[in-house]
Amino acid sequence: MASIVGPIPLRPPLAGPMPGGAVTSGKTAWGSVRKLPSGRYQARYRVDGKMVGAPTTFRTKRDAEAYLSTVRADMERGQWVNPVAGKVTLREYSTKWLEQRPDLRPRTVELYEGELRLHILPVLGGLELAKITPTRVRDWHSALLRADKPGNTTVAKCYRLLHAILNTAVADELLVRNPCVIKGAGQEKTPERPIASIPQVFEIAETIEPRFRAMVLVGAFVGLRLGEMLALTRERVDLLHGRIKVVEQYQELKDGTRVLGPPKSDAGVRTVAIPALLKPELEAHLATFAAPGKKGLVFCGPDGQPLRRASWYTAWGRAMKALDIEGMKPHDLRHTGNTLAAMTGASTKELMARFGQSTSRAALIYQHATQDRDQEIADALNGMIEAKLRDRPMGTDGATPLT
Repeated sequence: MASIVGPIPLRPPLAGPMPGGAVTSGKTAWGSVRKLPSGRYQARYRVDGKMVGAPTTFRTKRDAEAYLSTVRADMERGQWVNPVAGKVTLREYSTKWLEQRPDLRPRTVELYEGELRLHILPVLGGLELAKITPTRVRDWHSALLRADKPGNTTVAKCYRLLHAILNTAVADELLVRNPCVIKGAGQEKTPERPIASIPQVFEIAETIEPRFRAMVLVGAFVGLRLGEMLALTRERVDLLHGRIKVVEQYQELKDGTRVLGPPKSDAGVRTVAIPALLKPELEAHLATFAAPGKKGLVFCGPDGQPLRRASWYTAWGRAMKALDIEGMKPHDLRHTGNTLAAMTGASTKELMARFGQSTSRAALIYQHATQDRDQEIADALNGMIEAKLRDRPMGTDGATPLT
């Protein structure tokens, strides 16, 4: 990324070593100390042909000289940051930071802007970068955790965003180090999401409005994200070979704008096999509800236009109310599908490929749910052992020999 505040020489030319490693009173080619009318001492040093003053005055000449010696040592170690550069505020810098991230998706930009506006900038936005210390970050973070809103998950996301912005400030040589040093603060500790049973998935599919029946089944047994389902077209559904090709998704912004773009990550572009029992379900859906033509949307509104998320959420809410199910959200269908796939014994790499995950972390989350399946395996193994032992002859003491 290009430097947000112009390039600043980290190692300005020095005038050579000074006697004893200290700066003497009076002017030198690099630094100077002078006594002010107030009786205090001012320290200044040369950077790029200009004199830069210390951020404060000093009680004694020795203190001023010690400051200059520290600055000079930091320059030699490559740890010096121009104090003028650090005067840009977090609000100014974060605005530039977002502008210089064309790689971010529109929905991500919207989320970052919201986190900055609501939770980060009200407290830290007016501070100069150089004044954002670990203590200030810790105070801000603990205050967010103590407040009723936002939740812990949002706090973790805000901390990660702040950490990323200030990491760039370090790279731009505006900070020596990142003041976000709270261990584990960026890790989300989300509660375990509910998993629908296979009968429950079909119960939801039979209860929801017919237009959304296939969405329930595809979400649960193919594991497509909502945005991927909303962008799915007829030409991407191969019922002959039982496959769905995922190449794009719809993102819906808060103002209702819909943005068509690639999936969440490069790994999201994939071809997914569908269970055979879904073929007749999809065939019936395509014949009844999908938009016409090979470019026609598979899951769309009655007029063939892209389906609004609100329509899906409303239909889902009605089904949950009718079935008296509490706490289950539409995204839990994908969670269910991932978990069921893990229970088949699929490897981490296989789960990542099927569900379009770019890291193993998400796949491993679902593999933990195979513990129940592992118990089933253990129980079956126990039955095999018992059956074999029953077939063996009894020992003289009545016990079944193990060898």
